[in-house]
Amino acid sequence: MNLPNKLTIGRVILVPFFIAAYLTKLYWVALIIFCAASITDYFDGMLARKNNLVTNFGKIMDPLADKVLVYSALCLFIESGVIKAWMLIIILAREFAIAGMRTVAASEGRVLAAGMSGKVKTVLQMVAVIVFLLALSLGYQDPATSAGTASATVMTIGNITFYAALVMTVYSGCEYIIKNKDIFSM
Repeated sequence: MNLPNKLTIGRVILVPFFIAAYLTKLYWVALIIFCAASITDYFDGMLARKNNLVTNFGKIMDPLADKVLVYSALCLFIESGVIKAWMLIIILAREFAIAGMRTVAASEGRVLAAGMSGKVKTVLQMVAVIVFLLALSLGYQDPATSAGTASATVMTIGNITFYAALVMTVYSGCEYIIKNKDIFSM
């Protein structure tokens, strides 16, 4: 197994440690783990392209590892009241639609490549998670008790970033469907 694929597997392995840190309210530890895992996303792709180590395993597992990492955080955020469930539903609806299209395409021997807007979506989601974790690390608890604090300001930045991620999620999903609409006639 090449180094980029090992980094991808490492990202998945870090998820239970991230969850454990979050659930025990060790938000700084969760933040460090999430950042470390997110950085592997950059390096595995960069190394794979630079050293011509792109594999079918990496093409499938890299985006899956991103989703496991980010969506684990978003589920935890729903439980903690950081985000609303409808926000994750929008993200998951897009992912299921795209996964379905990819499955149909794969059954016909065709691979649907990810677009740049999908990559921007993933980066925005990761940044929003990092900002939310930073706010929690700074002591954010809820709007009533945290009003006017640094943690509330950071949480506001996280919300803005997350709304941008939601917009990009919808945009990238629409772009992907339109670009690959011929899949529906297979």
